[in-house]
Amino acid sequence: MSQAHRFEVADGVRLAWRELGEGRPVVLLHGFLSSAERNWFAPGVAQALAEAGHRVIAPDCRGHGASDAPEAPGAWPPDVMAADVEALIAHLRLTDYDLAGYSMGGRTAARVLVRGARPRRCVLGGMGDFGIMHAGPRAEAFEDAIRHGEAAADPAMGRALHRAMAAQGLKPAALLGVLAAFAPTTKAELAAIPTPTLAILGEDDHDNGSVEALAAIMPACTPLTLPGDHGAVVATPAFREAMVGFLA
Repeated sequence: MSQAHRFEVADGVRLAWRELGEGRPVVLLHGFLSSAERNWFAPGVAQALAEAGHRVIAPDCRGHGASDAPEAPGAWPPDVMAADVEALIAHLRLTDYDLAGYSMGGRTAARVLVRGARPRRCVLGGMGDFGIMHAGPRAEAFEDAIRHGEAAADPAMGRALHRAMAAQGLKPAALLGVLAAFAPTTKAELAAIPTPTLAILGEDDHDNGSVEALAAIMPACTPLTLPGDHGAVVATPAFREAMVGFLA
């Protein structure tokens, strides 16, 4: 059974994380409008890693899950999501660990690498080259849907996001802060990352670029395409097996 923990970062925001298992630490970063529970525990990824001999450390990013969700714009400077991960790694005194992220968590993991973290290995799920480097039109569509709901340019997306926010008790202003905090990443920055990385994308996930193109930029990156779309692939046995095998 996982254990719940909390700590406070420098700006006073309290972040929650869950732990499961013993052994080599692996930090798991979830996606937008999700949580450690929804992204990693419910699909069985955390359990599979723990059974393989890992100490799973899965935070709820600020604005999500059991972590604080500040609504003031000042709580959302550029790259604050990556800074929070760095603070957790420092808080836990991790020096030899693995790192993985899915969707927004994949973009955040890449930012942590760009900012100098050197895990032994990294898994970037649900993000290709464009999704890692630029929030771009996808983030703009999320912002429109959060602000305008059914009156958004994509009414179905607006309805879906508002249902998700209501179901999880998420604050629209905090989620807009998440989007505002995204920082771009250049090809040169990705090319300088030496960490062995596995990039996994669903074959029906067409919103975030290509893992083959990402691997062409990152010298130590291996691309993997699996059946499924953006929402489904993370819950497949193939995804779990690929992640566990790469981090073994």
